[in-house]
Amino acid sequence: MIDIIIKGLIIGLSISVPLGPIGMLCIQRTLSKGKKYGIFTGFGATTSDLVYTIITLFFLSFIIQTIEQYKFVIQLFGSLIIFVFGLYIFKSNPATQPQPDIPTKESIFGDFITSFFLTLSNPLIVFILIALFARFEFITIESTFFYSAIGILSILGGATLWWTVLTLFVSKFKNKLNMRGLKIINHITGTIIMLTGCVGFILSLLKY
Repeated sequence: MIDIIIKGLIIGLSISVPLGPIGMLCIQRTLSKGKKYGIFTGFGATTSDLVYTIITLFFLSFIIQTIEQYKFVIQLFGSLIIFVFGLYIFKSNPATQPQPDIPTKESIFGDFITSFFLTLSNPLIVFILIALFARFEFITIESTFFYSAIGILSILGGATLWWTVLTLFVSKFKNKLNMRGLKIINHITGTIIMLTGCVGFILSLLKY
């Protein structure tokens, strides 16, 4: 069991640590709103990864067939969603965003949901999970439901650990940034997310 837990933690960290669009979004929200918003942004991504982990473990053949069948539509639609959201972040005015130390009616659940669906819009993570499962010989056909559940929870724990550490680390710098600094963060984050959407859109068209 210890072996499965360790492997699960490593896999959870492996799919979360690369600082892509969601990582930048987590940083942006932590700096502009506060650490609890950053943490829930990370939790949204983690929950999406958890969904794909369960699908990969228990519905592997079905999900691969579905992705291959509708790959073009999924990638195209997902890329458009990512681009639009990146544009929204880019145009966000830090002066109108809640500050970390000021009470706000901003929805933490809303940050969780947007992060969840942005991560969910990239089903190709299934293939990354497959590669990691194969590399670490994570779950075999002979594995019981109990061991599979322990493995899933371990992956969840590894991903959650990363987002919590990242958010707490970034939150230490929030008081050192003025409005201009927050605006730059918004522009950088929005640009990265938009570029990710554009690249995905172009690659989808080229492959089609």
